[in-house]
Amino acid sequence: MDWEKRRRDAPRRVTDKTGGTEGASHRQLVLHQSRRKMNLKSERRGIHVDQSELLCKKGCGYYGNLAWQGFCSKCWREEYHKARQRQIQEDWELAERLQREEEEAFASSQSSQGAQSLTFSKFEGKKTNEKSRKVTTVKKFFSASSRGGPKKAEIPEAKAASPSLHRQASLETDRASKEFIEFLKTFHKMGQEIYKQTKSFLEAMHHKRELSIEEQSEYAQDFYQNVAERLQTRGKVPPEKMEKAMDQIEKYVMTRLYKYVFCPETTDDEKKDLAVQKRIRALHWVTPQMLCVPVNEEIPEVSDMVVKAITDIIEMDSKRVPRDKLACITKCSKHIFNAIKITKNEPASADDFLPTLIYIVLKGNPPRLQSNIQYITRFCNPSRLMTGEDGYYFTNLCCAVAFIEKLDAQSLNLSQEDFDRYMSGQTSPKKQESERWAPNACLGVKQMYKNLDLLSQLNERQERLMSQAKKLEKDLIDWTDGIAKEVQDIVEKYPLEIKPPSQPLAAIDSENVENDKLPPPLQPQVYAG
Repeated sequence: MDWEKRRRDAPRRVTDKTGGTEGASHRQLVLHQSRRKMNLKSERRGIHVDQSELLCKKGCGYYGNLAWQGFCSKCWREEYHKARQRQIQEDWELAERLQREEEEAFASSQSSQGAQSLTFSKFEGKKTNEKSRKVTTVKKFFSASSRGGPKKAEIPEAKAASPSLHRQASLETDRASKEFIEFLKTFHKMGQEIYKQTKSFLEAMHHKRELSIEEQSEYAQDFYQNVAERLQTRGKVPPEKMEKAMDQIEKYVMTRLYKYVFCPETTDDEKKDLAVQKRIRALHWVTPQMLCVPVNEEIPEVSDMVVKAITDIIEMDSKRVPRDKLACITKCSKHIFNAIKITKNEPASADDFLPTLIYIVLKGNPPRLQSNIQYITRFCNPSRLMTGEDGYYFTNLCCAVAFIEKLDAQSLNLSQEDFDRYMSGQTSPKKQESERWAPNACLGVKQMYKNLDLLSQLNERQERLMSQAKKLEKDLIDWTDGIAKEVQDIVEKYPLEIKPPSQPLAAIDSENVENDKLPPPLQPQVYAG
């Protein structure tokens, strides 16, 4: 119900921006002014995203995506095809112009004299080169593209390789196959056609692995569109059943293609994953207060919601189907809305949701985040990304990742010096002393924060001691060098001469008979008793 209310309110916010209902605009203005008065620090550059900024920039009303240059899937494909048709038309015009020039040059050369045979032979060589280039250009644009089906000669090879692929299939793949076949039984004859079309698509994708991931994605999107059109026009399938059918087709197809199209080696997805993970690890010091996150984790229910949201966003990487990955994002977002609602005792707004989502991503650091986003963008059913709560939450996640990549000191209302110190790990923000714990807060958490504060103080003391010790060491070295120099100067100024003794002294126990004047030793005497 909360989602339906937010979706109904979303167009109003867009129309208010362009001159819609005055009452809604006035309420938004008053609310905005009150927020500014309550907390001036709540304005963060890059955190606030207007509802209109999430929509397709062509104005169709669907959600856009950064991977599609701000367009929705439908408009992006239209723009892509228009650009491709323009390129083909320009190449045709160039080929026709070159052909006319060649014909005119050839006609004029026929009336030339025999003395110009050498020049004519050069022209013939130029004409041959231009014609071969023209034929190559035309063949390039009108040859079998990545959308075409596989050649007949290649089909037996794909069928020969399919048993080994089925033997290597996981339990999840087998389960998806059974569910897909059981679901298609409800369509009778139309289900058989869909099954054949899906098998043909998988065989074609098997032969297109050498193509770029963008071409494979384009082929998959064409497949989704063709199946949807067939179900809608020929099968007269109602929208609810068609959505379930497209979900089953996506699950059946992507469980088989996952290991080939998720984070392929031909792309830089893995490099982007490592860069995002490194960036998030460097931002571990960001606090909820810096992002103006309206969530109080001291409340047990809110803390549980935050943990569940982090678990859901991390669990996204374990899913193989794009729809399941989107479901993890949706569950994470709903936990965030519940946490905000419990904290504020009122429904959450989009301005509260995005900063909290950024905080959850920073705290969870989901694995292979960019690869999952690219995988969803390339191979998810486009209708899910353009409308509905899945598309809304996914668009916000893309905005959150873009904000994290461009996060700077001004976004967090910090000085550049403090931001650099926090990023380098020299220090970390201290917890406010005026912050009070809830009466029912966990004693272990309290002790943990006290220990962290104590470790931070000990770290600062250690840094001061190390700097003073290095200064003392330098002073001792300077003092030793100064004393040694002074002694050297005195020795050079007043040299010390040590003369040996003129006559050596005689030892007491030496045998000196001539000069010995001592009396003879006493003799023992016996006394009578």
